[in-house]
Amino acid sequence: MPLPKLPLPKRPKRGGSPPKADPVEHLHPAEAATEASLTVVGWIDERTALSPGLRWLMFRKIPRGVNWAYTLGSATLIVFLSQAVTGVFLAMYYVPSVNGGAYDSIRNINNNVFLGQFVHGMHKWGASMMVILVFLHMGRVFFFGAYKYPRELNWIIGVVLLILTMAMGFSGYLLPFDQRSYWATIVGVNINGTGPFIGPYLSDFLRAGPEFGATTLTRFYAIHMLLLPGLIAALIGAHIYLVTKLGVAAPPWLKVEEPRPRSRPSRSRGTRSP
Repeated sequence: MPLPKLPLPKRPKRGGSPPKADPVEHLHPAEAATEASLTVVGWIDERTALSPGLRWLMFRKIPRGVNWAYTLGSATLIVFLSQAVTGVFLAMYYVPSVNGGAYDSIRNINNNVFLGQFVHGMHKWGASMMVILVFLHMGRVFFFGAYKYPRELNWIIGVVLLILTMAMGFSGYLLPFDQRSYWATIVGVNINGTGPFIGPYLSDFLRAGPEFGATTLTRFYAIHMLLLPGLIAALIGAHIYLVTKLGVAAPPWLKVEEPRPRSRPSRSRGTRSP
């Protein structure tokens, strides 16, 4: 049985126009980089569908009268991110040991590590700045009445974040393990032990035993590095979600404009509507 004949491919015509060059080749390097980045972003968005969520988060209506006092929450978030980055850097060189390891590691960071003193200073003063900003943010929310319906849950989350921020500063104060931090932490733990009902149990949990020792420093280091940052990050996410969903509360000195009732057009007698 003979095989069927396949059609031959068409030959290109002589004198035809040359093949078109890729337009990307004639772009400026900066324009080519922008085009490539947009292509990558489009490729990721096509597979993850993140753009609707980002638009919902970034582009939203805000009331009139918003001023710089409304940026205290964002400033607190930036300081928290700075604390997280500098804390990771410090954790690479810190040794949680009571036999001189903790104190010597802090001295090594400040004296020998490149930019160690600068990063340590950012982390130390950033902790104080975060506490100040959290109090200012909470005060602004309280005096502006932004804790009322329907934002009660967001206010409760903010109060918990304030408590966790104070606990973060208290747990990190012991980590240099010098004379001042050692005795100040003993005083703080003893004060916690005087609380009703859970006070003694809380003191035993912080000391990791009946007395201060090697496990106490390890307990504070684990709380400061693992437990509290995770809780704070999760609550910040929930806080931002509720702020985006419920919107920003208007300043209390602005009166809410009530919608005016629509007046129906009067019809004269003897006329018909078209």
